Amino acid sequence: MNALDLARWQFGITTVYHFLFVPITLGLGFLVAGLQTAWYRTNKDEYLRATKFFGKLFLINFAMGVVTGIVQEFQFGMNWSSYSRFVGDIFGAPLAIEGLLAFFLESTFLGMWIFGWDRLPKKIHLASIWLAAIGTMLSAYFILAANSFMQHPVGYVYNPETGRAELTSIVAVLTQKTATTTFFHTMSSGFLVSGALVAGVSAWLLMRGNSVEVVRPTLKLGLVTTLVASVLVFISGDMQSRVMVQQQPMKMAAAEAQFDTTTNASFSIFTIGSLDGSKPLVQIRIPNLLSIMATGSASGSVEGINDIQAQYEQKYGPGSYKPVIPVAYWTFRLMIGFGALAGVFALWALWATRKGRTPKSKWFTRAALVIPLFPLVGISMGWLFTELARQPWIVFGLMRTESGVSPAVSSTEVLISLVVLTLLYAVLAVVEVGLLAKAIKLGPPENVVVHDDAAPGNERVLTFSY
Repeated sequence: MNALDLARWQFGITTVYHFLFVPITLGLGFLVAGLQTAWYRTNKDEYLRATKFFGKLFLINFAMGVVTGIVQEFQFGMNWSSYSRFVGDIFGAPLAIEGLLAFFLESTFLGMWIFGWDRLPKKIHLASIWLAAIGTMLSAYFILAANSFMQHPVGYVYNPETGRAELTSIVAVLTQKTATTTFFHTMSSGFLVSGALVAGVSAWLLMRGNSVEVVRPTLKLGLVTTLVASVLVFISGDMQSRVMVQQQPMKMAAAEAQFDTTTNASFSIFTIGSLDGSKPLVQIRIPNLLSIMATGSASGSVEGINDIQAQYEQKYGPGSYKPVIPVAYWTFRLMIGFGALAGVFALWALWATRKGRTPKSKWFTRAALVIPLFPLVGISMGWLFTELARQPWIVFGLMRTESGVSPAVSSTEVLISLVVLTLLYAVLAVVEVGLLAKAIKLGPPENVVVHDDAAPGNERVLTFSY
């Protein structure tokens, strides 16, 4: 494997691993804030215990997300210096805003929340977790805006003297359709993942009879969040697919293995294509559904892979502009399938636990153990689809992936960093799972004591609440 292939593998491994923590953080922060708000309004110990319990899971995940996310910044300079030089003027702007505004917002107020249980007035302490959650949301938006430029470049001008893309409108970069629809879809997915986590953990504790008075309300919270989020994921995904058809028609065609331009296009449930990727051999399709998804009309026309390839050859010059069709096709379906399973579990569990019932089936317990993983797999497949189906472009229409790799980095150097980072992330995975498993096994705290709003002159020592 050459330096390009190794650099892509390294970035893919570290990015997908980091992205496992992102959706949990996005949704769980708001759910913990909601639980603390319920405690503030009702003063019931059950809500405080739930806040402490799921707050601990949130903090473990947040810390691991920060650690793994730092590596992403370094890789741009290590392995992708040509890309960084070409697009740094644009890509760096939203990332700088994310670091200086969003990350400092979430980290500062999260620190206040961790250390301020017995030091801050209840209203201020409650506000701190809400602001931390909002900070994670803003952080996601700025990062997605930067990534959206790679999908659909806007707000720039190309300078032939420097060979760089230069920023002309940060507003265009931050507000383009790709960024807004992707943000909606990512936030919905975040609540899907975090809702499934809360539901799965609560269901498992409920079946064990652990802190039933705490986990029964959180089970319902998790299930309702999962169900509502699954609907929002479907709606936002539909919006995103239509934007994709307008901006990256090859990506949508590859996702559907649509080789020829067709009106009244059907949706492919299952397709096996030829080895050269030029035509389908075996297909199972739903009539008109693809046209509806892509254009909003059952009679709409959807461009095919072969026709788009011919257009791109005329526009960009000779070469293949097709992504790896099987990868695009199956990651798209795995994304949808695993996400839908979480929604199905939420419906089943809401029915099984109605009117205070406790399910007796072993299948319910087994499902509770694995259901948090399903939306995580789905969202990982979605990330892989987004990036791999854009190939051969690193910045669509402007820069090919092969042109973005660092010219002075050898394959041996990339291989060494790939092995080191992969092993490091494997160790971190063991640490993460171990910490979460230990915290979940212990369950919600039995006794929690939070003093009244801090009075002037209070000399209690500042302590770490968890």
